[in-house]
Amino acid sequence: MRVLVIGSGAREHAIVARLLADPGVSAVRCAPGNPGIAALVPTMALDMADAGATLDLARHHHIDLTVVGPEAPLSSGLADRFAAAGRPIVGPSAAAARLESSKAFAKAFMARHLVPTARFRTCETLDDARATLASGELGFPVVLKADGLAAGKGVVIAADGVSADRAAVAAMQERRFGEAGARLVIEECLNGPEASFFVLTDGIRAIVLGTAQDYKRAFDDDRGPNTGGMGALAPNLRIDAALGARVLQEIVTPVIGGMAAEGSPYRGFLYVGLMLTAQGPKVIEFNARLGDPETQVILPLIAEPLAPLLASAAAGALTQRAVRMAPDRAVCVVLASQGYPESVHTGRPIHGVEAAEAVERVAVYHAGTAIRDGVLVTSGGRVLSVVGRGRDFVEAAARAYAGAGRISFEGMQYRRDIGRQAFGFDAGAP
Repeated sequence: MRVLVIGSGAREHAIVARLLADPGVSAVRCAPGNPGIAALVPTMALDMADAGATLDLARHHHIDLTVVGPEAPLSSGLADRFAAAGRPIVGPSAAAARLESSKAFAKAFMARHLVPTARFRTCETLDDARATLASGELGFPVVLKADGLAAGKGVVIAADGVSADRAAVAAMQERRFGEAGARLVIEECLNGPEASFFVLTDGIRAIVLGTAQDYKRAFDDDRGPNTGGMGALAPNLRIDAALGARVLQEIVTPVIGGMAAEGSPYRGFLYVGLMLTAQGPKVIEFNARLGDPETQVILPLIAEPLAPLLASAAAGALTQRAVRMAPDRAVCVVLASQGYPESVHTGRPIHGVEAAEAVERVAVYHAGTAIRDGVLVTSGGRVLSVVGRGRDFVEAAARAYAGAGRISFEGMQYRRDIGRQAFGFDAGAP
């Protein structure tokens, strides 16, 4: 099988690395890729917004299966273009991808299909948002979400009316998130630990790929602004077999069935962001693809060939009921540029990647890197994902941080508490 991976981040680096381990995969290509990916497989220049160019690339390289990493190409109809051409692709149609591309659509869809989530109001204007906040019906703290895609940064948790109004103005009037903030979803703030739940679906059936915990805040102890993700661990030990079955029954099955009933069958990866409340699991958000950095900790733990599963889902013929997982733990630490997630400093030389990869059971995935004058430099906010594996979270975190400690670039920042909360849940921890 010849596979094309679309994307340029650490998630796509992890997907490429995992597919290369599959015995049935004869070739992997990536577009546009990054320096880390280019060290593994051929990469090609690509404007990911150009669905026609992407389709031509798949044809030219005789690709059997295309796997899409980021959300933007899916939201703009890449899977539709491939489906019309009869080419297999892992990713939902633009209509189905609205579960991620429009928070307002997702909330209304969940209301129609009785999927448990927070109470909410969708606001079309700043006056609507201010009236909703003034009513106090959703309480405080309150969550404000830009309706459209905002690279994981369009969510604000406001402690009071003043900060909530400031967030509404920033999104709807100042357009901090561009057109993504033209419409705002305001919802009650749920209480409980968060969890990430990943499934692969063919539009009818679903199979669980794994669970994880993401760390969104920029600084230790969940302080600072929301980011695209500063680290992750897998599996999430709060989701045992019983709770996993409940998520499938109460959330995943109604979502897949509802999308099919509404004429937009959902095929591909589905990320379910959960809040584990006292009343049970509730949906915070959906992603129409694998998460980043959760992908970096989930895929290495899948202990069987991945490509056949992906091909079956793309063909609408997923028959397998469970995925075999390794008993290991995995911890990911994201190394970010100075100033992330606001204004970031780029072009700074990176040292020590090879030394980090020399640490036993450590992998380094590139996100925001580039080669300039033969030197590896920073080129984005999140620069590298350092992943450690171990028998328990203590060992996995120790390996990840040992790897991170060997890497350096000016202004490098990262959280130093990834995995700490999980130690007490892990039977292998002291």
